[in-house]
Amino acid sequence: MRVARWLTVVGVALAGAGGGLYWLTLPPESLRVASWGDAYGRAQTLALFHPYTDASGVNVAVRNYGGGLKEIAQQVESRRYEWDVVDLELEDAAAGCRDGLLERLDGMQLPPGIDGSAARRDFVPGALGPCWVGSMVYSQVIAFDPARFADSRPRTAADFFDLGRFPGPRGLRDSGPKYNLELALIADGVQPWRVYPALATANGLDRAFAKLDTIKSAIVWWRRVSEPIDMLGRGELAMTTGLNSRVFSIAAEPRFGTIWDGQLYQLDVFGIPMGNPNKERGLDFIRFATGARPLAGQSELLPYGPARRSSIRLVGRNPEMRRHLPTAPENFGKALAVDHDWWAANGARIEARWAEWRQS
Repeated sequence: MRVARWLTVVGVALAGAGGGLYWLTLPPESLRVASWGDAYGRAQTLALFHPYTDASGVNVAVRNYGGGLKEIAQQVESRRYEWDVVDLELEDAAAGCRDGLLERLDGMQLPPGIDGSAARRDFVPGALGPCWVGSMVYSQVIAFDPARFADSRPRTAADFFDLGRFPGPRGLRDSGPKYNLELALIADGVQPWRVYPALATANGLDRAFAKLDTIKSAIVWWRRVSEPIDMLGRGELAMTTGLNSRVFSIAAEPRFGTIWDGQLYQLDVFGIPMGNPNKERGLDFIRFATGARPLAGQSELLPYGPARRSSIRLVGRNPEMRRHLPTAPENFGKALAVDHDWWAANGARIEARWAEWRQS
């Protein structure tokens, strides 16, 4: 059977005559990309990896990645690289950049948008960083059960906190103050771009906790990303925060409503381990994979928003999918990028107050 180019073996440890190991090096036409597998990895394979191989002749070998920085740190320290490019969550990319584990990519030349706009204007805020280039956007949104609100449906973040007009249990993520305090301030009327400056003040923190107090008796806490939508389906919640990709499924007609007001978005980004000898080929792949058309192709296969604004107009094969993408213009107007650097600098002092509030 003829093996597809993108499934070629990329490296093998062989026993030497003295009993030690040596490494069979990569052929020059190969690139190893570490990513997440499952539906996300399948979408990348169809929209990014296969097209890149067809365009460049470079074999893309996909390696499994489970998140975090431990494996990247080991490769950088040992100088034995198993990955040339890594698809990271932005929080890990920012930490890896601070720790010197990722190559600097600022100043990297990227193709313009399909309308000719410069890349720095085409990418959404936060997508271009000192050590990363963004690809996909996913977000925390508010989901609700339309059957509970037949007369008047909730439409805003403020409605999530209005137990009088929209009664019923509320689902919130039990992972600390991050996400919950941002949502509370947006619901209290703070513009998204002013949320973090407000949280940096005593008055802003008081305001966020006071807003959460208004629904504290109705909160049901969830931890695993699969939980809130399952709880909504069982009738245990009236509204809940959750990942947008869990609220909408392309396999079935949407059952639950989505409130995009107050969405808190995050990114998956591409980075290169520090010192990787295959850096130039990795840069070439990132330029291709974060172009407007490849990103649009990935978003046609799963409900993640392309990190480029101009990609949205190319997502046309599934109109229902387009309506459920975080970066669709009608959804993205009041979106807030979760600022992981801000939380790294300020989280410790807020965590103590959060723990006290949870116990009160």
